[in-house]
Amino acid sequence: MVDKELLEKGTLRLRWAEAHMPVLAAVRERFKKEKPLKGLKVGMALHTEAKTGILAVTIAEAGAEVRLASCNPLSTDDSVALALRENYGLKVYAKKGETSEEYYQNLNSVLDMKPDYIIDDGADLITMVHTSRKDVLDNIKGANEETTTGVIRLRAMANDGVLKFPVMAVNDSKMKFLFDNRYGTGQSAFDGWMTATNLMVSGKNLVVAGYGWCGKGVAMRAKGLGANVTVTEVDPIRAIEAKMDGFQVKRMVDAVKTAEILITVTGCKDIVRKEHLEVMRDGCIMGNVGHFDNEISKPALNELSKGRTRVREFVDEYEMKDGRKLYLISDGRLMNLAAGQGHPAEIMDMSFAVQALGLEYMVKNHASMDAKVYTAPDSLDYEIARTKLAAMDVTIDDLTEEQRAYITGWQEGT
Repeated sequence: MVDKELLEKGTLRLRWAEAHMPVLAAVRERFKKEKPLKGLKVGMALHTEAKTGILAVTIAEAGAEVRLASCNPLSTDDSVALALRENYGLKVYAKKGETSEEYYQNLNSVLDMKPDYIIDDGADLITMVHTSRKDVLDNIKGANEETTTGVIRLRAMANDGVLKFPVMAVNDSKMKFLFDNRYGTGQSAFDGWMTATNLMVSGKNLVVAGYGWCGKGVAMRAKGLGANVTVTEVDPIRAIEAKMDGFQVKRMVDAVKTAEILITVTGCKDIVRKEHLEVMRDGCIMGNVGHFDNEISKPALNELSKGRTRVREFVDEYEMKDGRKLYLISDGRLMNLAAGQGHPAEIMDMSFAVQALGLEYMVKNHASMDAKVYTAPDSLDYEIARTKLAAMDVTIDDLTEEQRAYITGWQEGT
C-alpha cells in the first residue's frame, strides 16, 4: 500500500526543486531529444533527496537505465525516494536511517545491474567495485565523483595504480567547488544546525575545522550570523588566508576551550579527538558537514562519557565523567542533510549540470581516457556559467577584437 500523503509530499518537493534548477532543465531538454545515454546502465550513489531526484530523472530521460542508492545512511528523503519510484518508475534503494548492513545492501543492489557508468558521492560505490564487487568491474567504462572526500580517495587509488577506469572529479569543476562547496555548504550547514538545535548563532564562539572551500563557506556564513569565528587548520597557506579573512586561527586543543559551537568540514578523520574532548568547554555543540561520520571521534566521546541521552530529534547529550555535558548533532554525520535538506536547489542546479554533462563527455570520450582522475573540461564550466547567468537575467561584457588581440599577444605593451 502506497502512502499517498508521503507520495504527495515527495512529488511537491521534486516539483519545487525542478522549478529552481534552470540549467539542468536546459540540459534535460536536450537530453530528451538527443538520447546521448541510450541503452546504457548508470548506477548512482548520491544523497537521495529532491535535487538528486531531478538529476536521476534527467539521466533516465537521456535514455539510460538508472538505479539509485543513497551515499549516506541518514541523508535520504523518504518522500522523494517514494515519488521517484511511483512517478518515474526509477529503481531507488534508499531510506533514511539505514543500518550499516542495509546501506551496503543497497549499494550492492545498484551494482547488481552491472552498470556501464557510475555516479558516486564519497566513492563508496567505486571502492566496492575495486574490492568486494570485482565481478562487475569489466563492464564499467567510467565514473563521476561528486565530493572532496571521494576525490581524495580516488586520487589515492590512482597514485597506488589500482584505479581501473577513468573518473571525472566533478568536485574539482569551477562550477561545482566555487559555488556548491562554498555557498551551498555555508547555507545548508546552518540550515541543519538551526533545525537540530533551535538556538542562536549570534554572539557565540564558533570553531570551524578546515578552511577549504567548504570551510570558507561555513566561516563566512557564521560571521554573517554574528558568531565569533575561529578557524583550525593544518595547511599553513590556508591558515594565513583565514587570518587575513579576519578570523582567529588556533590549534584545535586551544580553540575548543572556549567553543560554544564546533563544526568540522575537512574530509579527514579524528579532527576532534580525546585530547580535545577532555578540555572542551562545557555545553559545546558539535556538528559535522564532512562526508563521513569520523571527523568527531565517537569512540573517544563514548570512552569519556558516562551516558548519552537523545535530548532533541537530532541532538545527543553526552554526560562526561567529570560532569561536563557535550552535544553531538546527527550522530556525527553530515548535519546539513541528516537534520536539514541539503544545499539549495539553485546551487545543485550547477553541480548536477556538471554531473550530467560530465557523464555525456565521458560516454563520448571514454575510449581515449586512461584509468586516472580527470577534471571536467573548462568548456563545460563556461557552458553552465552562461546558462546560469541567462537564467538569472544577468548580462556581461564581451572582449573587443582589439582587447582579445592584446591579451593574447606579447609585442605591444601599451
